[in-house]
Amino acid sequence: MFGDELLKAIRTVHAGKKYIPPDVASGLYEHMNHPDLTPRELDVLTLIVKGNTNKHIANALGLTEGSVKFYVNKILSKLNVEDRTQAVTTALQRVVVHFD
Repeated sequence: MFGDELLKAIRTVHAGKKYIPPDVASGLYEHMNHPDLTPRELDVLTLIVKGNTNKHIANALGLTEGSVKFYVNKILSKLNVEDRTQAVTTALQRVVVHFD
């Protein structure tokens, strides 16, 4: 299988095109479609993963609940998910955060 992939790469480059291996392309696609979270968004997401409510997150990070809601919405948008449960699942699958 490796030989076939190498041959495909050589032919593609020889034709003047760019070649990106499928596994690399997949990683790039994931990264491009999910912009990096800011450090504060990662803090909020980590506390969401641990099951904290907005009120608890606000108290832990010295924020207002309104600010936490703002960060949660930004996280949902960046991860391209609809709710907190999907955000947690996505974060754990992509190892964006670790569950201790």
